[in-house]
Amino acid sequence: MDLANSVLEGDRLSLARLLTQVENETTDGRTALDALFAQTGKAHLIGVTGAPGTGKSSLVNQLALHFRKEGKRVAIVAVDPSSPFTGGAVLGDRVRMKDLSGDPGVFIRSMASRGSIGGLAQTTASVVQVFDAAGYEIIMIETVGAGQSEVDIAKLAHTTLVVEAPGLGDDIQAIKAGILEIADIIVINKADRPGIESTEKALKSMLELAHPTQRVFRHHGALAPLPLSKLGEGDGLMESKSNVWFPPLQRTIATEGKGITELAGHIAKHDEYLHLSGDWAVREHARLQSELDTALQSALINQFREHLSETHFRQVMDQVFARNLSPLEAVKTLMNGNAAASAVSELESHETSHSVEKSRRKK
Repeated sequence: MDLANSVLEGDRLSLARLLTQVENETTDGRTALDALFAQTGKAHLIGVTGAPGTGKSSLVNQLALHFRKEGKRVAIVAVDPSSPFTGGAVLGDRVRMKDLSGDPGVFIRSMASRGSIGGLAQTTASVVQVFDAAGYEIIMIETVGAGQSEVDIAKLAHTTLVVEAPGLGDDIQAIKAGILEIADIIVINKADRPGIESTEKALKSMLELAHPTQRVFRHHGALAPLPLSKLGEGDGLMESKSNVWFPPLQRTIATEGKGITELAGHIAKHDEYLHLSGDWAVREHARLQSELDTALQSALINQFREHLSETHFRQVMDQVFARNLSPLEAVKTLMNGNAAASAVSELESHETSHSVEKSRRKK
């Protein structure tokens, strides 16, 4: 039996093997992904991002325990920084998830970022797809913890948690760049630390200044449709004519399990909002388009390099190193050279076919 069928039947060993194949981008892994794709699209993808030291792993651990009490199967994808020596994952997140060990309803997978920026690895979306097909209802994706540049998670997750903590630096750091703009829920972890009030005040001030419709547009590339029906009152929904989601702030102390039930409640409300508003379909479309764009870009580059003379490529690169060509000029030179080479190749192929056909007729 192949790996794809074994995964669908719930074999954990086959699941682990397939995840390795997918991470290594093998032919068998890609074949299995194709076979499993029709079984995906059911899981709730929850992204957890934020600066290092905010307690993301401890928070994920507590959320997983909460979801398990509700009877849901949980998968955790923990993206770790790559080891500078082996290139593998450090696996540091698992130290804080010991409470989940031995639970057959939980699967934790650590994966190396392998130099990718944005907080995720190149194959994270594919790993998530495997878990989705395997029947895990909740899939939590914990990013590397690189800080303000970690916005790729918004393209993958349905619900994005941005984790902040008091005492990690200037409050203005929390509101810089795009990290706050991708938040569906803002978690202020380690709420027992001094400075919690000032951190919360800074975050609230930023949220009040932000225009939610603009945030949603930048978040997923398109405005979500208006809700089909009015949601009930509660944190997370901004009371306005457009009924757009307004990110709630939730204090937690993950090491003590405090605030986790309330946080899970916000996640459930956001899930409800996504389905009632139609934004779930919008985000799924944006996510799949992002995956398609990435795959297409990779395929086009590989195809281009296959038809490109290595000698010609090196000659152009030497010109770039010598500052005789700019990178943009180099691209034009390579494209023109590759187009010419492709035309010659097609002409030679046509002539060969014509010669073969001519010989066949003579016989």
